[in-house]
Amino acid sequence: MRVVLQRAKEASVTVEGSVTGAIDHGLMLLVGITHEDTEKDVTYTADKIAGLRVFEDENNKMNLSIQDTGGSILSVSQFTLYGDCRKGRRPNYMQAARPEQAEALYEQFNDRLRSHHGLTVETGAFGEMMDVSFTNDGPVTLIVESEPAVRNGS
Repeated sequence: MRVVLQRAKEASVTVEGSVTGAIDHGLMLLVGITHEDTEKDVTYTADKIAGLRVFEDENNKMNLSIQDTGGSILSVSQFTLYGDCRKGRRPNYMQAARPEQAEALYEQFNDRLRSHHGLTVETGAFGEMMDVSFTNDGPVTLIVESEPAVRNGS
């Protein structure tokens, strides 16, 4: 599982002219799922993100998590995070999970985030063409990968 995490001042997702999810301050997540991912990857990644200290404390040190700040999360499914651009000019998406597997794991991921002290998690619309808008705060942008990917050096 691969997540691009961006600290956001505000963020929203629109599908066919209708807002499906919006937050004020918090985290903007682009969530990619590979065919090898399991519930274990979902748990590891959601727990890591919920506790990740990427917000400043009173001393301007990144020492606070999303739970500490009362912020919200906007989670957007993003199969293109597993696009392989090493050969040719067209990305290969063979490592991305099939939609039926990815959607179930994506929903589990969002539910797991919500289970952390009632975090508010807004979402896009899985499998739809989405317009994503946000203001990056910092900017702070990190890549979080599930334990098996980290262990294998990916």
